[in-house]
Amino acid sequence: MRLGIDISTYFEEIDRGATYYDGDKVVEPLSLLRANGVDLMRIRLWVNPYDENGNPYLGGTCDLDNFIRLARLAESKGYDVMLDIHYSDFWCDPGKQSIPKSWKNLDLNGLVAKVYEYTKSVLLTAKENGITIKYIQVGNEITNGMLWPIGKLIEHEGAPRTNYDNLRALIKSGVKACREITPDAALILHLERSYDQELYNEFFSHMTDVDYDIIGFSYYPYWHGTFEQFFANVDNCKKFGKRLMVVEVGYGFTLEDYIKNAHGGAHLVIDATVTEGMSFAKDYPLTPKGQAKFTRDFLVWARDHGLEAALWWEPLWIPGDGICWATEEAQRYFGADEIKSTRNEWANQCLFDYEGKKLPAFDEFRKKY
Repeated sequence: MRLGIDISTYFEEIDRGATYYDGDKVVEPLSLLRANGVDLMRIRLWVNPYDENGNPYLGGTCDLDNFIRLARLAESKGYDVMLDIHYSDFWCDPGKQSIPKSWKNLDLNGLVAKVYEYTKSVLLTAKENGITIKYIQVGNEITNGMLWPIGKLIEHEGAPRTNYDNLRALIKSGVKACREITPDAALILHLERSYDQELYNEFFSHMTDVDYDIIGFSYYPYWHGTFEQFFANVDNCKKFGKRLMVVEVGYGFTLEDYIKNAHGGAHLVIDATVTEGMSFAKDYPLTPKGQAKFTRDFLVWARDHGLEAALWWEPLWIPGDGICWATEEAQRYFGADEIKSTRNEWANQCLFDYEGKKLPAFDEFRKKY
């Protein structure tokens, strides 16, 4: 089983002075991870993560230049590259799949053409820069569709969702470009809600005429259940005849905030309000030891259930001056400015603590299972 990382914010960390330690020794974390046997790097890609004045949205500002730069670094250190195309100017997840600003007036046919044109252009640029892409995600966490509202799956109480025709057309357009330019790359369809067998059965039964290779899962126990629940769905998905991979996994090492007396919307995504009453957190407390135990046990389960790979999401995204998930203008891009702060809200899920010191889970995240 392969191990990987998504460190798409890496250059924002380094450019703002992030330092990582093994004990008291300053280390270069990518080399240290590589020494653990981690050999796959996932890099997200946004279309145009800048506001109308050309200011970056942050959160990695994951444009094509960032992808090329990070992919070159990855390959120089012995990592294979996974490209995660969001088809948006900023974050995509089950709650938001915003059409890029420059695509917003396109109808379905226009979007299908644009997805093909954009995907092809990205892959040609990568090829011109000598980058070999091993895996490509056509969309990110597309559980509820992509490029909303045109590619959004429509909910119906007590009945299956509809609008799969639009979604398939968009996915197939991206797939077509991938097969033309990078025929050897494995193509991934990536969902979350990874405990939900009924949802996965519905979604992937509508993808039987789509040319893809891998079902990709996100797995965060706070939202996606116990090992038993998650891996029951992994086994359920084997009937679709595709390879299986966890493209995002993570777990916290503390519930204590790095901002003292944080108030209002300025909180960590995973805090005591999320884990309260969660039986999983009793078996795997959000402490350095609990995170290490989670990592060790998860990798054993993953190996035993036949996963091809598991990738830790943003293990190096430690807090620091100017390290944010978004600018205020970026929040307004999808209407989150009134409910969230801009701070780094994922820092307690890293494999390094708030001071940049290597955690015990780092040593468990190694190629030994």
